[in-house]
Amino acid sequence: MPQTQALREHAFTQGLTDSQIECLARIAMPAAFEEDEVIFLDGARSRHFYLLQTGSVVVELRTPQYVMTVQALEPGSVFGWSSLLDDQDTLFQVRARGASTALQIDGATLKAECLRNTELGAEFLHRILGVVAGRVKATELRFAEMCGVKV
Repeated sequence: MPQTQALREHAFTQGLTDSQIECLARIAMPAAFEEDEVIFLDGARSRHFYLLQTGSVVVELRTPQYVMTVQALEPGSVFGWSSLLDDQDTLFQVRARGASTALQIDGATLKAECLRNTELGAEFLHRILGVVAGRVKATELRFAEMCGVKV
């Protein structure tokens, strides 16, 4: 299964056990995005979790008046963590900066696997909390810049 090797090499999943990697490989599918393709629209229901393999995407704060980049993500990053939550709309827009590829995992399926396999669930929760903390920090830095605070 080609996803198995990709998951072994991905920064987010490095260190998972072989059985955890195999579990993820069974539910992961390849995804490709074109330049400027909107992957998530803020306020929409997030359905997939993505492990970015190639290219780059940006996490953006979008309002009717402007779009502001909060964080640029490179290969080895992940996005779509809100797909693991019940009834959670996305908080940010995610857009491909250029042609990009990722492994896509259905959020409901991933959540079910994490609940069934509690070791995988605990490891994913720990790793995703790091991602969420990074997103909050990036947002905080962008707002500080907008307010003229040196960062």
